[in-house]
Amino acid sequence: MLLSLLLTMAYAGIMPRYFRGWRALPEWRIPTGWEATKKISILIPARNEAGHIGDCLQSILDGSYPQHLLEIIVIDDFSGDETASIAAQMAQQHANTRIRLLRLSEILPPDAVARANKKTAIEQAIALATSELIVTTDADCIAGKDWLRLLVSRFDAPDEPVLVTGPVLFHREQNVLQYFQSLDFLGLMGITGAGIHKGFQRMGNGAHLAYYRSVFQAVDGYEGNRQTASGDDMFLIQKVAARFPGRIAFLKNPDAAVQTEAKPDWHSFVEQRLRWGTKNAGLPEWPVRLILLAVFLFCWSIWINLIAFLLFSETLEFVQIIVFQLIIKAIFDWILLSEMCRYFNRTDLLRWFAPSFFLHTLYIPLVGTASLFFKKYGWKGREVRV
Repeated sequence: MLLSLLLTMAYAGIMPRYFRGWRALPEWRIPTGWEATKKISILIPARNEAGHIGDCLQSILDGSYPQHLLEIIVIDDFSGDETASIAAQMAQQHANTRIRLLRLSEILPPDAVARANKKTAIEQAIALATSELIVTTDADCIAGKDWLRLLVSRFDAPDEPVLVTGPVLFHREQNVLQYFQSLDFLGLMGITGAGIHKGFQRMGNGAHLAYYRSVFQAVDGYEGNRQTASGDDMFLIQKVAARFPGRIAFLKNPDAAVQTEAKPDWHSFVEQRLRWGTKNAGLPEWPVRLILLAVFLFCWSIWINLIAFLLFSETLEFVQIIVFQLIIKAIFDWILLSEMCRYFNRTDLLRWFAPSFFLHTLYIPLVGTASLFFKKYGWKGREVRV
């Protein structure tokens, strides 16, 4: 009972800190008179993304960043569909922009087809890239018109960041699970921005990440993390933060968001979250691990108390602590999520708060526990072992 109260108070202390941190994070706007002059290399690892890669590339080409300053490298990771041919066709159609196709099947040994090669894909593309500023996104993402101008201009700010990450949002929701993921990710964006701005944790998403090539080389890239299939973003961000203190930035602007689609069913959702969960224990920043652990244990304590009440129904103390925990979680979740929904013009998602609240309270302990014991998962036709 005492432990449940302590975990509840910890949650009540963590969430307002994120809220205040997000509010304190200044919105970035392109400075008056700023002009795009930097050449950039955009890296897009892709595996079996024939249904998305064309839209992804077109959204970048339709953006406001000058095309003659763009180099786009699509890294095909042993796709079994038309991903590579679509990228090659678009390269022929857009002569003003340098779109390059890098096939891992021509570089890596045949047995690499069974491995997750995202880190290798990015390393190979960086070696091939001709620009100092590297931008990464995912092949299933759609970029906004001013995404690159906002992102690149952030590097010219007085604080001179060497790595910038920004918002990744879900869109085109069609069921309760997808609405839940959209709300969950909005909250994660607030947590990410607040943590970076306040300097107590560094997180980010490889679908919206930019850094200097020299910085990637200075931290030895993914050295020491290649054994983990996931985490190309988190490990790199935290290594850079340790090597270049105070020079990590979050790009806060609703027009800077990169959008993708949430997982459509429980099977793909659980596999995705298992993949993400496998890296958590290996993250170098202890505050991130500690906060993840506290939230994990807090959600578990709610269910443990509920089970205890069902087994010992005459004990009203369990009812009181469960109600208290749920009220605390609901209040602070609503405060953060409503703020994020308003900022990103997605207040329509708030009507899904109640079912999402339940799903979040359930999935955190279950998937978190599963990631500790299940050492393999499916990902894009591969069976990945941790």
